[in-house]
Amino acid sequence: MSVVNKISFRNFKGDFFGGLTAAVVALPMALAFGIASGAGAAAGIWGAILIGFFASLFGGTPSLISEPTGPMTVILTAVITELVANNPDNPARGLAMGFTVVMLAGVFQILFGVLRLGKYITMLPYNVISGFMTGIGVILIFLQLAPFLGQATPKGGVLGVLRSLPSLIGNASPWETGLGILTLGILFFYPNKLKAILPPQLTALVIGTVISLLFLGNIEIRTIATIGVIKPGLPSLQLPIISVGEFRLIVVNALILATVGCIDCLLTCLVADSLTRTEHNSNKELIGQGIANIITGLFGGVAGSGATTATVVSVQAGGRTAMAGIVRAFVLLIIALWAAPLTSGIPLAVLAGIVLKVGIDIIDWGFLKRVHKISWKAAGIVYSVILLTVFVDLMIAVGVGVFIANILTIDRLSSVQQNAVKAITDVDDQIVLGSEEKRILDLANGKLLLFHLNGPMIFGVAKAIAREHSAIESYDVLIVDLAEVPVLGVTSSLAIENAIQEALDVGREVIVVGATGKVRDRLEKLGIAGLIPEQHWLGDRLIALEEGLRLIENKQDSPLGSYA
Repeated sequence: MSVVNKISFRNFKGDFFGGLTAAVVALPMALAFGIASGAGAAAGIWGAILIGFFASLFGGTPSLISEPTGPMTVILTAVITELVANNPDNPARGLAMGFTVVMLAGVFQILFGVLRLGKYITMLPYNVISGFMTGIGVILIFLQLAPFLGQATPKGGVLGVLRSLPSLIGNASPWETGLGILTLGILFFYPNKLKAILPPQLTALVIGTVISLLFLGNIEIRTIATIGVIKPGLPSLQLPIISVGEFRLIVVNALILATVGCIDCLLTCLVADSLTRTEHNSNKELIGQGIANIITGLFGGVAGSGATTATVVSVQAGGRTAMAGIVRAFVLLIIALWAAPLTSGIPLAVLAGIVLKVGIDIIDWGFLKRVHKISWKAAGIVYSVILLTVFVDLMIAVGVGVFIANILTIDRLSSVQQNAVKAITDVDDQIVLGSEEKRILDLANGKLLLFHLNGPMIFGVAKAIAREHSAIESYDVLIVDLAEVPVLGVTSSLAIENAIQEALDVGREVIVVGATGKVRDRLEKLGIAGLIPEQHWLGDRLIALEEGLRLIENKQDSPLGSYA
């Protein structure tokens, strides 16, 4: 597998317009996410440039556009806020450690790709994915309320905003709030026919900035210049900084950032696949994203991942290969090197409005409206994950959500599969038996126990196996029918072993039928094969029943007349 993607010029015209359009969409989003993260507008622009270029160069999804995204910004905001707060005498050091978290997250993403974990990362229950994405959207909305109202964001995350909400509303700047509302109005009611010509985010950015400069010049408006002017030129190198006291904090946050980035990216890859009728390489994409985030962190950029909006815009404009992402990166590079000072007059309320709209869009409204109709248990998982994401911790939210969802799934599957475990001593209509098989069971007169298992035997079925076997005590020959068992879990294997051992301990004969492939391997590795003679491992149920009847008849002809 080639590490660097081959750059193709076969679709250059489409890729050029795709990249150019994606760059126009990226500019306001990069500025907004950079400021929202606490790293600054310049960090947002350089994040968009570096993530976009190197993810396209090394990634496994040709049409994917990568840049700072809402979920990544939420995590990075919390990381930077905490690290800066832990270094009150040297905030720059705290910010540098924030970029170290970005680099380490990239290392984790490369590790995920090398270990080929790509296909597993998105194998989360949808109600968990919906819950944590919705929670991220809620966090984004809360964190943008202060700049939207013309105020500085209070400390303490969502809880801090909630505590300060009366004060924020009471001291709101009507002019800046008006600019934020105007921005939201443009984004919500933008005509669809104009979206192909000019992205709504850029339109809102330009209109809000022009109104601020022309009509509100005598009024104090918080702009990008308020928190620092973007200087033209290349960014400075940010060497990794890890302190012993904050080592655990940095590693844990890097793992969280990497995981969220992987999920966010690979979900967008699925969107790209559906748009281009192609199939991405998940593991290569994770390696590409990891390389991109390492380089982005080294140069003080905001972390990023695959961006759905930018990808869709690029594909609709003709982008199909990695060239689109590279073109987009170079367009943004030109802006960063020569036109950065032009961004200084952009009002923070306008950028807050853009990010707030992203937060609203991230919330999974469609699923939230109907999840309670599907299942109250599923709804409980969704709302629990949302609350844990917003008020506790994202990884705890995902971990708890996955644990509960898996327990409920196992319980449901176990309930279904328990009906597939049957101990049969006479003709049972619930499984399909041939006429000859039914005749043999009748002749056995209850002395032959057919233990029929059907479907995957997960660990939740073990109790059913033990219960069914214990319910019938009077038999002479046990036939364990595994012909319709594709998967045999360890716990269920041990339950079958116990049933076989109990039968052997009282002198009964045991025949195993239909155990092949991995099921036979599992039984042999557990040592069950050594308990049963090789001639009693059969491949056909009818032959096994005939052998069982023969054993019963031979025993009845013996002097003892029956088993001890």
